[in-house]
Amino acid sequence: MRSAILAATALAVVSGTAHAADDLLKRSRDLFAPLPGVGSEAKGADPALVDLGKSLYFEPRLSASGLISCNTCHNVGAGGVDGMETSVGHGWAKGPRNAPTVLNATFNTSQFWDGRAPNLKEQAKGPVQAGVEMNNSPDRVEATLKSIPGYVSQFAKAFPKAKDTVTFDNMATAIAAFEATLVTPDAPFDRYLKGDAKALTAQQKKGLATFVDSGCASCHSGVNLGGNSFQKFGVAKAPPESARPEGDKGREKVTSNSDDAFAFRVPTLRNTALTAPYFHTGKVRSLEEAVRVMGESQLGRTFSDAETADIVAFLGSLTGKQPQVTLPILPASSATTPAPVL
Repeated sequence: MRSAILAATALAVVSGTAHAADDLLKRSRDLFAPLPGVGSEAKGADPALVDLGKSLYFEPRLSASGLISCNTCHNVGAGGVDGMETSVGHGWAKGPRNAPTVLNATFNTSQFWDGRAPNLKEQAKGPVQAGVEMNNSPDRVEATLKSIPGYVSQFAKAFPKAKDTVTFDNMATAIAAFEATLVTPDAPFDRYLKGDAKALTAQQKKGLATFVDSGCASCHSGVNLGGNSFQKFGVAKAPPESARPEGDKGREKVTSNSDDAFAFRVPTLRNTALTAPYFHTGKVRSLEEAVRVMGESQLGRTFSDAETADIVAFLGSLTGKQPQVTLPILPASSATTPAPVL
């Protein structure tokens, strides 16, 4: 009799554990989705367009100084970021915000921390013209590219139907097509969502449960676990001043709506273990500290050390296969290529 009771108890425990595991997977599938293939800007794109975009992404001559490329601040070999609090641009000027990752940015519903660019193409135009970044102008960019025979040929292949192929707008189109290929599929969490129960460790599953139950997933959801909404930084409690300076009101500057003060685009959490420092200020270098700040400022909750460790472990499961990008051989300048301006 006693052995039968013990067996029944053990069966109930196993059954309950399996039920809990199934419930966690179901809830996760309701909130998240595995990362798909390339983004819309690259779907069906001519390989010549993507190849041109890759060259332009690594092209420092798009900057006035001839020193700064897209990859300078969004390093595809380092999680799509530069690891700086805020990026250093033309003349050693410091930018006002931390550089977001370019990896999987194609799945965001808007670009930049304040969402002022609706897509990757429009985003690509911004840094080239920003005084604290590449400090260039569309006319000078076009003059530079038109002076380089190799680019004239590449643009012609990428835009065969265009009357004027080498344009600032076409430059941005090509860069966007390349950036849309910078996705990181097959993260352990993706495999879990597809049904591989062993893809996550026990601690990662605990972290996932805490992440969902505590409300983190109310903002960090969808295929990119973020990137699809704007939220005020400091919903429950004002974060440390260093993490939310008074001078940066975020999306309010874009919409002129005071309700958007201190609202920023919710960042993707994919590859977040690789993208320190955190927040738009880049003031927090530890993922553990970022989790604590989010808990207190957004949820009004103080995570225990164990809960924090579990959530951080789960976040580690969001690191996918990094893009394998072969550095392009950039075409040579000509005698008419504008000289760098330092």
